[in-house]
Amino acid sequence: MNLEKGILNKDKRAAARLITMMESNDPEAIRIISKLYSHTGKAKVIGITGPPGAGKSTLTDKLAKRLRQENKTVGIIAVDPTSPFTGGSILGDRVRMTDLYTDPGVFIRSMGTRGHLGGLSKATLGAVKVLDIYGFDYIFIETVGVGQSEVDIVKAADSVLLVMVPGLGDDIQAIKAGIMEIGDVFAVNKADREGANRTQVEIEMMLEYNHSQWKPPVTQVVALHNKGIDDLYDNIIKHLNYLETTGQLIEKRQQNSELEIIDLIQRDLMERLVGNEEKRTTISEMARMVANRQLDPYTVSDNLVKKIIANDNF
Repeated sequence: MNLEKGILNKDKRAAARLITMMESNDPEAIRIISKLYSHTGKAKVIGITGPPGAGKSTLTDKLAKRLRQENKTVGIIAVDPTSPFTGGSILGDRVRMTDLYTDPGVFIRSMGTRGHLGGLSKATLGAVKVLDIYGFDYIFIETVGVGQSEVDIVKAADSVLLVMVPGLGDDIQAIKAGIMEIGDVFAVNKADREGANRTQVEIEMMLEYNHSQWKPPVTQVVALHNKGIDDLYDNIIKHLNYLETTGQLIEKRQQNSELEIIDLIQRDLMERLVGNEEKRTTISEMARMVANRQLDPYTVSDNLVKKIIANDNF
């Protein structure tokens, strides 16, 4: 299969294959995405995050179906937690989106975090580029849902939907500032439960400290019964339109590109430092000397970085 032609001709098998190659750090996938990078930037990327059990997958399913009513194509990347013991992942989001699999205008890919913190898989950004090159109008990224470490979604999405539910105990603790600040649109899902109004009020009170021109709207929804989905959809579209009309979309994407470049540099440096057994052995020997107070960690790290910059194999 010619993956370059396949992805440009909207072949879902080519898209799936490229994403798999990205997950495996295949250099050929990076070469193809680099060559076709000019085809990216057209899709609107929406991040969906929130605590476990908030109903993110069901909400993603309903929003995707709402977009399909507008004849928009949708790519979905559902990131699931990976077991630290077996390395496996349940990938349960596929179960909740079975209706969408037969829709030719929808592509769903589940990805395991594989130990990567921040609620995203290491290959998530690569997968977004693949779906963007393919030509999807909208791309959803549904994160793991692990709490305040979810903030990596900001680096990948144009608009972030933060999903909350009533009955989490201490609601204020559940929506600490660290994750509250990343939400552009808020949904109180399972609003048929007791405490939904209270949860909405608490979110709106915390958002009073938001001094940006855009005030994130809070919508009560019951995703399972498709209640409030139209209002939530409208709020997401309003935010995307706001970003475009104010020029903030370009600014945000530039900031995200800068963060991505820095992340790629860090990963490349780590690979050069510990990419083979010989280098790991060298670092282990230095660590032994640091532990014995023969060296200090600051000097060691500084010397290693200087050698990398000088392209000197240590």
